[in-house]
Amino acid sequence: MKNICFYLLMLALIAASQASPGAEIPYLTGRVNDNAQILSNDTRQLLSEILKEYEMRTTNQVVLLTIPSLEGESIEDFSYKVFNDWKLGQKDKDNGILIVVVPNERRMRIEVGYGLEGTLPDILAGRIIQNIMAPRFREGDFDGGITGGVKAVIAVIDGEQLNETGQNDVKFELVEVSGISGFEDPDMPLGFRILLGAFIFGIIGLFTVLGIVTPGFGWFLYLFLIPFWAMFPIIVVGTKGALMCFISYLVLYPAAKIYLKSTDWYKKAKDDLKTKGTASIGGFRLSSGGSGGSWSSGSSGGGFSGGGGSSGGGGASGGW
Repeated sequence: MKNICFYLLMLALIAASQASPGAEIPYLTGRVNDNAQILSNDTRQLLSEILKEYEMRTTNQVVLLTIPSLEGESIEDFSYKVFNDWKLGQKDKDNGILIVVVPNERRMRIEVGYGLEGTLPDILAGRIIQNIMAPRFREGDFDGGITGGVKAVIAVIDGEQLNETGQNDVKFELVEVSGISGFEDPDMPLGFRILLGAFIFGIIGLFTVLGIVTPGFGWFLYLFLIPFWAMFPIIVVGTKGALMCFISYLVLYPAAKIYLKSTDWYKKAKDDLKTKGTASIGGFRLSSGGSGGSWSSGSSGGGFSGGGGSSGGGGASGGW
């Protein structure tokens, strides 16, 4: 019995010593996932815009991942796992591409989804790696190598002939994509953005209206809502749109309150709060408290994700 336990223990130790967990699959944060921090901020933004425009134009989903180390796992196995875990490409088209760069191990791979294997065969993926990406990586130019590789992948999928010189002259015209009213288009489906916008603007809009029509206490709400108007609209209308919403709030809120001060119903509500301690405005009952007031309801009457695609292991790997 002791011998059996000893042999089982030895087998378990051998299996444990040979097993390599490999690198963990990172969380998908967008089309550019620079976990190794080898790209400049400008390059990350440019690549995100290029890949976003390309996906909107063609539905082909090209995603970049940089990771410091594979922790003993082969880049082929790691790329295959990441591709299928992220489900890149559309479910009915399998038109995803994953570009993986591992700087500490000087390895890279272009993983190709089932639906694009005929358009971007292994030999062309290998040429992109060896002729466009690797030469720049050897010079320490990760920005140029990755940008050139991404543009070359897009060019080949679009039916253009691959430039074999290794020079960064793969043509790509970036089309500016605008969102609602010309604002930046947040990276989320339009339907989800509309629903989320209705939720966000519905809540802060309600409190804004209450603040405008409430005597005294409304100025507290004005200050209280400033951070909400500064941040939440970014999710829906982008940075430029949020900035315009914020400036409009800062200007229009006090202007509306100043205008309402001269109206009869506003004066009556203010007097009722002082004399009676309560006032009714638009179905809400206001009650005075300290130097201001409070209100209560009257009782008299929702990122970037893959599309479900998969890869069969097609693509090419290389080093530099």
